[in-house]
Amino acid sequence: MNDPDRATACQLLRRLREQRGWSWADQARALQAVAERLGVTAVTLTQPVSLQRTIARWESTAARTVPGERYQLLLAHLYARSGSGELTLGAGSDLDALLTALAHLGVPARRTRELRDLVLRSTSAGRGQLLALLTDPTCQLVGEALRDSRRLDIDLIALLRAAVSDVDHQIGSISFAHLQLLLAPIAEVCQRLRGPEPLREHLAAVRSEAYLLAGRIAFETRDDVVARYWYTRAIKAASDLSDPTRRAVVHTSFAMTILHSVGPGAACAIVDTAVADAELGSEPRVRARAHALLAEVAARSGRGRDMVAALRLAWFDIETGTSSSGGFDSDRLRGFEGVCELHVGSAERAHEHLERSLAALITPRDQVQRGIAGTDLAIARVRCGDVRSATTLLHECVETTAATRGRVAAQRIGRARRELAPWRTESFVAELDDHIYDVMLAI
Repeated sequence: MNDPDRATACQLLRRLREQRGWSWADQARALQAVAERLGVTAVTLTQPVSLQRTIARWESTAARTVPGERYQLLLAHLYARSGSGELTLGAGSDLDALLTALAHLGVPARRTRELRDLVLRSTSAGRGQLLALLTDPTCQLVGEALRDSRRLDIDLIALLRAAVSDVDHQIGSISFAHLQLLLAPIAEVCQRLRGPEPLREHLAAVRSEAYLLAGRIAFETRDDVVARYWYTRAIKAASDLSDPTRRAVVHTSFAMTILHSVGPGAACAIVDTAVADAELGSEPRVRARAHALLAEVAARSGRGRDMVAALRLAWFDIETGTSSSGGFDSDRLRGFEGVCELHVGSAERAHEHLERSLAALITPRDQVQRGIAGTDLAIARVRCGDVRSATTLLHECVETTAATRGRVAAQRIGRARRELAPWRTESFVAELDDHIYDVMLAI
């Protein structure tokens, strides 16, 4: 990004605001109104003064701030309509000017096309409301069920569950900010729907799945307050189910977000609850994942003996449970073993486990985890003395993490770069630094 590009972008953003007669405070209120309509909770909870400062930084040539993916979405929806409320998407429109400004700021063409497509989808057929992002016939059926709870039936719940699953399976393929927008109407519907007692467990199941995914996405977009909100609701929904397995799944996912946002101490109690629920539940693979996470928390806390005991239980669960495609399996457990070895074991054993785990992560949805496992493997290679190979692998991890915007993988890359500190004067480390800046920090 060069200074003339930045200057042009700032001028365009300022002109878009001022031609509507808006102050920074006016635009902040307008963005929060769009966020409320689209269910982007994090922005609706942001203090207006803080949002005003953010807008000011977007327009400042002295700053290097670029609207994040969430704000790109909101700005696109905001400027898709003229000041009089008319939908205008073509050449010369405010939306066109916004996308031009984002391009000058270095936002890739792929991303600006995605923004235009999102706006087109959500405003098609004259529907501008949150439910417009639901596909037909789900949109129509949900509208009927919201007006009359007697219209809620098992088929509609199945459609909602399929919609949640569809969003979940797109992790790694599109940005988390995009996923957040796709999931928002489903989560909103789950909160508003009411049904008769025979459907209580079915509705609770889809609620827990939607809220858990909303919590995961909020964590990935660094909205920890919102993530806690959704995980709390997911736990409550899962508590309405007769089998505690689902509650174990939610607690395990929640514990992982706390582990990586706060630390192992804060995650301990949640992990213990996850293990207790899993041991009462019916799924060995869920128990295996909970025990594996228990092992990682123990390793990060320096409790090697507890780590070994938890891993032993996890392997027992894996070996006695039935195989399930796409679920927690031996390859993923080896990834946990590798991380544990990095903390309290040997780099050689960590390398062996992580290499096997990484080789198994091949599907599009595995890309977020691939960025994590690959970076852990690079750390193991550094500690084994294979620094150049580690750096080569890190270049791949940087590309993967830049594409997925995975939060944990980004943290791990920072840790791996610190491992390379003794070689900071080498040209191959300088090249890695340039790569990290170009694809992960510049936007």
